[in-house]
Amino acid sequence: MAERPGVLRVNDRVIFAGATHTVVAISGNAIRLLSAAGTTTVVALPFLLSAVDFELVGAAPASRVDPHGLLDALPAQALQAARDWERHLIEVETGLPPNAEADAVARPEYDPEVHPLAVREAAKAAELTAAGSKTSLRTVQRMRRRYREQGLWGLVDARHARAAKPTGNVDARVVAAAAAVVEAQTGTSTGTKSRAIRQIRQLLDDEHGEGVVALPSQATCYRLLEALSAGRYSFGSAVTRRQTANKPVGAYAATTASRPGEQVQMDSTPLDVMAVMDDGILGRAELVLAIDIATRTICAGVLRPVGAKAVDAALLLARVTVPEPMRPGWDAALAMSASRIPHQRLVSLDARMALAAAKPVIVPDTVVIDHGKVFLSEVFLRAADTLGISVQPAHQQTPTDKAIVERTFESINTLFCQHVAGYTGRDVTRRGADVAERAVWTLPDLQELFDEWVIAGWQSRPHDGLRHPFNPAQAASPNDAYAALVAAAGYVPVALTGEDYIELLPADWRAIGDGGIQIDYRTYNCAELRPYARKNSGVASRAGRWEVHYDPYDVSRIWVRNHHRGGWITVPWTHHSVVGQPFADFTWRASRKVAAQRGLDDTNEMAVSIVLAALLRRAEEGPGSLRALARTRTAHAMDNHLPPELTTAALAGPALAEPVPPADLPVTPGPEPEPELEERPQVLVGEVVPFALFDPFADDLEAGR
Repeated sequence: MAERPGVLRVNDRVIFAGATHTVVAISGNAIRLLSAAGTTTVVALPFLLSAVDFELVGAAPASRVDPHGLLDALPAQALQAARDWERHLIEVETGLPPNAEADAVARPEYDPEVHPLAVREAAKAAELTAAGSKTSLRTVQRMRRRYREQGLWGLVDARHARAAKPTGNVDARVVAAAAAVVEAQTGTSTGTKSRAIRQIRQLLDDEHGEGVVALPSQATCYRLLEALSAGRYSFGSAVTRRQTANKPVGAYAATTASRPGEQVQMDSTPLDVMAVMDDGILGRAELVLAIDIATRTICAGVLRPVGAKAVDAALLLARVTVPEPMRPGWDAALAMSASRIPHQRLVSLDARMALAAAKPVIVPDTVVIDHGKVFLSEVFLRAADTLGISVQPAHQQTPTDKAIVERTFESINTLFCQHVAGYTGRDVTRRGADVAERAVWTLPDLQELFDEWVIAGWQSRPHDGLRHPFNPAQAASPNDAYAALVAAAGYVPVALTGEDYIELLPADWRAIGDGGIQIDYRTYNCAELRPYARKNSGVASRAGRWEVHYDPYDVSRIWVRNHHRGGWITVPWTHHSVVGQPFADFTWRASRKVAAQRGLDDTNEMAVSIVLAALLRRAEEGPGSLRALARTRTAHAMDNHLPPELTTAALAGPALAEPVPPADLPVTPGPEPEPELEERPQVLVGEVVPFALFDPFADDLEAGR
């Protein structure tokens, strides 16, 4: 019964482009057609055959190829029954069963030279009935027609050949209500199927009236919910359910880029590591990351306390566009000169590359961001506009738009975080019992470790998603990919200068007084700033104030634009020698709050500086200082232990007459120390006892009394 495909000959009539044509000539792949209106058209044969409305007029239906995949999926008994029918029908058509011997002779009742087709069909019906399978003539004729139209698949029992129907024969109204209930489970807490069945019943009663639509049995309802919730996790993990719902409905496509910087994806996420913050309290660090798609280079990664600001994203752009310097203690193998990056060519363009680490500088053309406030802020967008970078927001709730940076976060947690002291695991079920005790790294130390790991581990590690164009069988590292693609791009972006970096910092406008510039009760002054004290900047729109840029994570210095001579003036904080290390603006605010709680003047710059120095020292000491800090806070929360008569107002004068400097500050020779508290004479009411100045470096308040 197998037939050869149909053929196209001269004088055949075809339907093409909505009209009937006659084939008048065939030359290779060129077909000349003559329309009924007398116009001729020459068409390529592939184009003619692939036309939507092409049809060969008067031709028999084309034979169909058997769907072998569907046939193999049938039960063996059903497939054998279809093949038996095929053998009977072939005998009716040709007189001989399939695979007959070459010298075989047709049986008398099926000889096509003796009996017409109708007689042979009747004989086959009688034969099958006599064999115990009651079969009518119409059944044989129907099976012949289905066999000619569908091949062997047309002979399969309809119960096995019918299309899949996941919801079975359940009432369409019940199916619609169940689908609505399953859809509503996405944002709710996970419940059971029995709750969903009750919600279906309620929904049907509200829409069609109470009791109008009958629910199927409980087992059928369970099967219906199982079918409708397949792959949606409606009755499983709520997190997985929401993540699945956020996946786009369209087909996934790989994000590709042909040159460094063509597309850079940016995002932020909390790291699975506990760090010691500036105030000595443990907390998770948040990583703001930028990764290049073409080379998988981690362009920059900035660690901040959880709750990144808009300036963090802006500073990340600035850090992307400057070389990564070698740090003290780093191995010489981490230098760019020891890598496969075209170092000499880069040094000829920018001398700073001579001391750079083995990570390329990639200036983005386009950055892909999510809809977080830090990336949609005016500070970030202004920084991107300053650098000439196009900002492309991803679709909301669509992490697949920036899938590479999302996958990189997982790699960082696996390759870096789990090897760092204080690793928490990705969720509470994987968290150890001693995470707080193991957390010893401060945030700056953790940043230093991460930067070194990026150079030593990530940039030189082969990546399965990278292939060298001349050796596609071998995975390439980000540095290898950069070396290959930068040659293909034909240019090397020039890195930003230090002044460009300052331009990206947050700006404020301040007046310059005799004492310098004051910001949040901090005074900044230097000799270079002195000539401009009490002078007008010349910017009329800002009432003569001066433009000041600052890094909110290091407010130990500021930069003032010289509106008269150009350039920038770097102005240090006047009390930086007391603190001795960089600190953030939120740390300063926390120090002012602590000073106010201790009864000190939170506008007194020196007093707040001493409190700040104590907080930073405790942060350096790590988690062990938490207990002392907790004792201090507990003592502050308790009632005053002094007699009511000995108030702070009564003691203010004599207390400050002979101050005692903090323990860590230089001490000049003086009188012998006072005896211990238990050796002191009893204090009488009204007697003033000199108090030492509060020592912020002490472990608790008792040490300062």
